Amino acid sequence: MNAREEVLARIRSANASAARPIAEVPRDYAATGTRTPGTSEAVDLLEDRLVDYKATVTHAAAGAATAAISSALGTAQRVVVPPGLPVAWRPDLVECVVDDGLSAAELDRVDAAVTAATVACAVTGTIVLDGSPDQGRRAISLVPDRLVCVVRTDQIVETVPEMLARLEPTRPLTFISGPSATSDIELDRVEGVHGPRTLHVVLVAAET
Repeated sequence: MNAREEVLARIRSANASAARPIAEVPRDYAATGTRTPGTSEAVDLLEDRLVDYKATVTHAAAGAATAAISSALGTAQRVVVPPGLPVAWRPDLVECVVDDGLSAAELDRVDAAVTAATVACAVTGTIVLDGSPDQGRRAISLVPDRLVCVVRTDQIVETVPEMLARLEPTRPLTFISGPSATSDIELDRVEGVHGPRTLHVVLVAAET
């Protein structure tokens, strides 16, 4: 018996009405959705949610990610990337700064960041980073004003349970649903307060 069970047992024993049988609660939770991971239906739903959150979405073929990433960076000149980001995803025409523990002040002096992702949940429009070498420290996805996040289509699932099944809970997980934004009591929206003002998601077709 763990501590929780012991506390509940004491409450029941002290409560005269506790002799009544405990009602069984149905646990028929949906573990999967109707859209198969990585299909066009799942991709379309994710894009719909991201656009609704004021993110920008670009599609790229498996071998054309670099051009899409370069376009997503816009006028950015200095870009921070995690050490494990594939070389093919590092844009050619900008200065790429590989993060080796840059300070917050140093990160604030770059124009944008480019990271990969671990999984994306279509129904909530959420992208998750887990600190893997191609995603880097949480700081590089929070401090720069623009974040370009590269998601492979085979990483897109429909539901939250499917997303959680692909995550390791002991890793430093960062959940991203659109660019950073907050509103005051009068619902005046202010972007970029707690993270990137601009989120650009590049959806790269999975290699077949």
